[in-house]
Amino acid sequence: MTTFRDIPADMLLPVLADRLADMDGISAPEWANHVKTGIHRERPPSDDNWWMMRSAAVLRKVARHGPIGTTHLAQAFGGKVDRNSAPNRAGQASRKVVRTCLIQLEDCGLVEKVVDKEIKNIDDETQVIYSGRVITPAGHKLLDDVAREMRSLAEESYPFLANY
Repeated sequence: MTTFRDIPADMLLPVLADRLADMDGISAPEWANHVKTGIHRERPPSDDNWWMMRSAAVLRKVARHGPIGTTHLAQAFGGKVDRNSAPNRAGQASRKVVRTCLIQLEDCGLVEKVVDKEIKNIDDETQVIYSGRVITPAGHKLLDDVAREMRSLAEESYPFLANY
């Protein structure tokens, strides 16, 4: 049985992004054309469908590493920050972009929050602490369906995949 783990990300993500573009709840916000994707970037993305590609990548990362939160996803999508003559340092991606992608995926029913514990605050109100987000069965099914479609094309491009 083919799963999303069997297909390389460079082949899986464009097809998954097209599938997400067909869904009603996922669309680029108004500010998406003007925002940088992180502090390590100098300009906004020039790709037209960059929001769908980022949403697909976030969905795949949540499926692989969940439960995972916005901070870890921002670190995963980050890059190196040029500090002129000083050595480069790791820079994070925009948490706003990651958070908005997660909220849209959650509204579509593809990911969900995992409750870690419930605590009482100073005013004796109950607060919920979440340990991150995980993929739902609907999201897993979407990823595996796309992977099944891409299996033959992936085996042509990467012959060693036939061994698995």
